Amino acid sequence: MPQGILVFIEQRNGEIKTQSLQALSQGKYLSEKLGGPLGAVLIGNNLAGLVEELKSYGPEKVYLADDSSLAHYKNAAYAEAVIKAVGEFDPKLVVFSATAMGKDLAPICAARIGCGLCSDVTAVSVESDTVTLRKPIYAGKCFANYRSKAFPLMISLRPNVFASEPLDNPVSPEIHNIEAAISERDPFETELVTSEAGEVDVAEASIIVSGGRGIKDTENIKLIQELAAELQAAVGASRAIVDAGWIEHKHQVGQTGKTVSPNLYIAIGISGAIQHLAGMSSSKLIVAINKDSDAPIFQHCDFGIVGDLFKVVPALTEKVKGARS
Repeated sequence: MPQGILVFIEQRNGEIKTQSLQALSQGKYLSEKLGGPLGAVLIGNNLAGLVEELKSYGPEKVYLADDSSLAHYKNAAYAEAVIKAVGEFDPKLVVFSATAMGKDLAPICAARIGCGLCSDVTAVSVESDTVTLRKPIYAGKCFANYRSKAFPLMISLRPNVFASEPLDNPVSPEIHNIEAAISERDPFETELVTSEAGEVDVAEASIIVSGGRGIKDTENIKLIQELAAELQAAVGASRAIVDAGWIEHKHQVGQTGKTVSPNLYIAIGISGAIQHLAGMSSSKLIVAINKDSDAPIFQHCDFGIVGDLFKVVPALTEKVKGARS
């Protein structure tokens, strides 16, 4: 009989991703509601130091796949490690964060185990032995609730929607070593592409400053970048300026870009088409700057400024700069 919650912990370059700590905190909540222990599976190389960080989030068991061949993400090998951990732990729920890695890995594991998967979950509740999962559908125009009593079940949580909550009293988990070396027959080669030094990924940022067609020209991207730099934020973009070649696709927020849930989202010169809203509507606080008072974005923002962005944004940047100095 499955019991407990197992959480996949994503790490890059020896650092645990914040989104995985959010998933682990939610896993702790679920283990208390459903009963059974909380476990974590950590894959990579030279991982011993990372276990200390996990102690503050309450896992009673940590499954380590520690090998030089696992230093960089390989979906076949990582899936093998997760599946071995699932076989040993026998969980009711396996929890991932819906990052790029989680979105790739969770479906592979679910297919190989033969269990259900609910992705991009934004709310979880438990009543008796029933788990209810809430997620946006139809490009974020509405939400669907999925209920399940069938276990094991895999879920991935939308990044930055759930809080990471360290415990007052850290625990010392049992360590279980698992092997998942890369097979010579593995047909996939993974190329690791890193962002420029200091650049914040929009999918993981707590603050995002996004620009749209209203900035008029590629030269004006610097207005967005300067404000983002002062706020220590990520630079986002609408599809319009990505398609125009003004900024790289990795910055695109929306249905055909990245889905984000920052604490603060500043939309500058963005009209608010449904495709863009689908990617950022779960932001905790939305500020819109647009000269068109009828722009749809104003129906979805918490604070709106109707005005010329070429005057408003530099003034706002100076205010932020003054507040920080």
